[in-house]
Amino acid sequence: MYLENIVFDSVDPQTHGRFWQQLLGCTLLGEDPQGFETRLDIPEGPILDLCFQRVPEAPNDSERLHLSVSGEAAQSQRTAQASTHGALHQDSEEHNVLRSVLADTEGNAYYVLDDEHNYLATGPIVALTLESAEVARDTRFWEWLSGWEQDITGKPGSLRHRSGHGPTLQICPEREAKGPFKNRMHLDLRLESGDDAQKIAKEIMRHGGRELHPNWGELAWRVYQDPSGNEFCVLPVAGGGSDD
Repeated sequence: MYLENIVFDSVDPQTHGRFWQQLLGCTLLGEDPQGFETRLDIPEGPILDLCFQRVPEAPNDSERLHLSVSGEAAQSQRTAQASTHGALHQDSEEHNVLRSVLADTEGNAYYVLDDEHNYLATGPIVALTLESAEVARDTRFWEWLSGWEQDITGKPGSLRHRSGHGPTLQICPEREAKGPFKNRMHLDLRLESGDDAQKIAKEIMRHGGRELHPNWGELAWRVYQDPSGNEFCVLPVAGGGSDD
């Protein structure tokens, strides 16, 4: 099982998806009226797909998953026009890191980090920051779930692909408890050949997660929450292989 998708709920997935595709320099995988999908291929690291799925109205939840991008990505000529779609929220300095807080075309905040020399191996996405009610517990959960490892920097709550390349998955203290609404952004994991979907479901629950059964009709994937209530999906084996 491996981390595959960053999924955005979007009222206008085409505009939203093109914004992020330009910002990060991704490669288009496909689009239709209900969605847009683009791929970020990180040299020597993971491949992450950004998926934008149409929803009937703007999400109501407070944001619990944020992306941080490098200043180089945001300032490149390729993305200068795309960046103007977002509204500047604030400039801040936290833990000696200078950052600007911008918004994408649907109002989702993202951070632009300016300390370039610290992000040479990350690619254009520096970090995926996920809010947590209990950082140590949820770090252990996502370490097991994703197969990513504790970052060599030793920063609490920081996980990274075992290659040492690509963004960190940063588990951080939540600003407020998870509400009743679905996260507007979530992560997907993909089963690999030989994975047993039933055993993995039991392990997710043993590690403190739970399975959801939303009334969305028949789905090819299974929907879960981590111990802090953040949704994620587990997708079947690529290419239609068996997942049980």
